[in-house]
Amino acid sequence: TDAFGFIQNIKHTHPDFDLKNKTAVVLGAGGASRAVLYGLIDEGVKYIILTNRTIETAQNLANEMQGNIEVVPWESRSEALANIDIVVNTTALGMSGKPALELDLSALNKDALVSDIVYVPLMTDLLQGAQERGNPIVSGIGMLLHQARPAFAAWNDILPDISPALEDKVLK
Repeated sequence: TDAFGFIQNIKHTHPDFDLKNKTAVVLGAGGASRAVLYGLIDEGVKYIILTNRTIETAQNLANEMQGNIEVVPWESRSEALANIDIVVNTTALGMSGKPALELDLSALNKDALVSDIVYVPLMTDLLQGAQERGNPIVSGIGMLLHQARPAFAAWNDILPDISPALEDKVLK
């Protein structure tokens, strides 16, 4: 349900943003990254750069996926942002109690979408920096809420909607 939640979060937050034929950078190569990669590939993203602090982990994940994925060293993550349409942080970096995500956004196009699946804090340094530059952003709370919808539907035969009231309730 994580891939569904990730994609639905983007579609809900930025309904006019079409992922088809886009390019992406995905930071991290854990379980959440696998779901994000699957979702991006399924939506027609044409090229993905994957980077992780352990390059072997990223390469192994890229080899498992059925997409056009290039693995680059973690040290090259900021340079990889040039000519990219979407950036997704799937690491715990930037989460409350974790080290900061150090990422220079200066090479990123102003219209590139920036997503962070972290939701504590809701506005990570990555999202704040992107928003200050004028980039569209997607916070992680929507992924959490949207990924729960198919599970709820499996039990109750109802696919619930996500409303601002529900989001506020979860954040409290």
